[in-house]
Amino acid sequence: MRIIVYGSLRRKQGNSHWMTNAQWLGDHQIEGFSLYNLGHYPGVIAGEGAVYCEVYRIDASTLAELDALRTKGGEYKRQLIQTPYGSAWLYVYQRSVAGRQRILSGDWLRRDEASEV
Repeated sequence: MRIIVYGSLRRKQGNSHWMTNAQWLGDHQIEGFSLYNLGHYPGVIAGEGAVYCEVYRIDASTLAELDALRTKGGEYKRQLIQTPYGSAWLYVYQRSVAGRQRILSGDWLRRDEASEV
């Protein structure tokens, strides 16, 4: 199975250690989504724009660990989307983004550049 990561799980980011057993397949940009700064990590919602991501092949135990990390309390929900590497799971933010900064570049690594609330 495959997963799309767009923030703290990306290479050389704070939570990238969760991806130790994953196989990086490549970079990808997903259309029809907006990226928001939630503080120490981002959230993606359906919307205008594109989000820069990395796609990985993972095993069931890694998916279970990521689900425990991301879906507890209903903060994120997994959505299956198509990528050049095949269908992959994307964690979509489920709470309100009112008052949160939208990252206009769509790239978490460039979050300090132009954004809007």
